[in-house]
Amino acid sequence: MDQLTQLQARRIALAAQGFTDRAHAVPSMRTLERTVARTGVLQVDSVNVLQRAHYMPLYSRMGPYDTDLLRRAAQPPGSRPRRVVEYWAHVQAFMPVDLWPVMQHRMDHYRSERGKWGFAADADLESRVLDAVRDRGPVTARDLEDEFSTGPRTKEHWGWNWSEARKVLDYLYLVGDVAIAGRTTQFEVLYDVPERVLPAEVLAAPTPTPQEAVTELVRRAARSHGVASGADLADYYRLRLQPAPGKASAKVAIDELVESGELSPVTVQGWKRQAYLHRDARLPRRVGARTLLSPFDPVVWERARAEALFDFFYRIEIYVPKEQRLHGYYVLPFLLGDRLVGRVDLKADRATGVLLVPGAFAEAGAPPETAEELAAELWRLAGWLGLDDVVVGGRGDLAGALAHALGA
Repeated sequence: MDQLTQLQARRIALAAQGFTDRAHAVPSMRTLERTVARTGVLQVDSVNVLQRAHYMPLYSRMGPYDTDLLRRAAQPPGSRPRRVVEYWAHVQAFMPVDLWPVMQHRMDHYRSERGKWGFAADADLESRVLDAVRDRGPVTARDLEDEFSTGPRTKEHWGWNWSEARKVLDYLYLVGDVAIAGRTTQFEVLYDVPERVLPAEVLAAPTPTPQEAVTELVRRAARSHGVASGADLADYYRLRLQPAPGKASAKVAIDELVESGELSPVTVQGWKRQAYLHRDARLPRRVGARTLLSPFDPVVWERARAEALFDFFYRIEIYVPKEQRLHGYYVLPFLLGDRLVGRVDLKADRATGVLLVPGAFAEAGAPPETAEELAAELWRLAGWLGLDDVVVGGRGDLAGALAHALGA
């Protein structure tokens, strides 16, 4: 195929993301591994108004599942191998453990730049904090805060409330001297040394050159996308697209993969950019999905791609003042078949056991069954979250029909 319609590209993309995989009656660790192999990464975010971001893409593809599966997959080596670990892969994300050596080029970059956030950790504390982690880990920043405090916290930038211990631990994490062993029930990071977090064979694996690493990441991005522009491929693992002197680049990687036959240049209806099709991409005859997507789902996290594939203009409005929001605080797109047909503002009111739907909105051309299908999906989601009821507010052109369908 050297030319694709928008519909074909959309179906290829959804198949690559796992939306045509055969459902397992009871999702298992095998189901989770298959899903993570499709997505490549699970973005981590602290917002818990509905469900934390890294759990939702698994739900969207696997259906209701035991969230303890992800905790077990992220356990340290022992009776069962650790399957995923957190690192700055897309942004903060779970990634397969075998990507650790592939990320060494990024760790080296952060070491040369002395971090990422624009405010420096105290270099004099690094060896002492690392020794403390080695002696006592896994530990939180709070565990070390009093011992390594050097004075009152400042408010000069967005990280004003980070203790010195937190800044040093974050730096050590970025450069790979410590790893994330897990999180507490309050979502605080637990730090430990890599040899107690990652399998020995992963730490012993050879380190690729920076360009070899970027090529591997582009290869994985291409598998997860199915079909994508160069910008899409670079964004998936937050890579540099264009070459720069002495720097690895996604463009060089794309050229290598085209030459080897792993990628084929294609044109996609309505796309202005050159597209690339992965050689293992499948074009299904239909996509039978019915699910809600997190704002941090790989299908929609790159907003320009979502618009190109689905004609779906989407912006997360968490940081928009309430009176200026168009759709709501935490809005999830609704995927029905191979189309994004609506969006709903959702909140899990755990105290009352209710899934709140402050707003529901249909997309142009949404099919007549949208309200009924969305109602069924909301009941399924509520059950997974342990909520007993679904209550719809009055905002949005789909709210009335949705409330009626929920009542029916």
